[in-house]
This record gives sequence, structure tokens and C-alpha cells, in this order.
Amino acid sequence: MTTKTILACTDCGSRNYSVPSNANRQTDRLEVKKFCRYCNAHTVHKQTV
Repeated sequence: MTTKTILACTDCGSRNYSVPSNANRQTDRLEVKKFCRYCNAHTVHKQTV
């Protein structure tokens, strides 16, 4: 089963990205370095609850 996961910027807290994820296999939170348009820089984005 694939669900939609929301990624939030660690600096400003805005929720910029949504990615598909497999809920059955994932045990820890996803961390990806992506571009934040509000910070205007590449920052770490973490999975929200």
C-alpha cells in the first residue's frame, strides 16, 4: 500500500513536498535535502506525522 508522505523544511517549517512512500516497510522518518522556496536555499526536509 502506497501512501502520501509530506516533507517539511527543518529551518522554516513550511510543508513544501509530498512523496509516495510504502507504509509497511518504513520504520524511521524520511530525511531528504531539497530546495525550499521560502528559505531560498537547499535545506533538510523531514517527514511530518
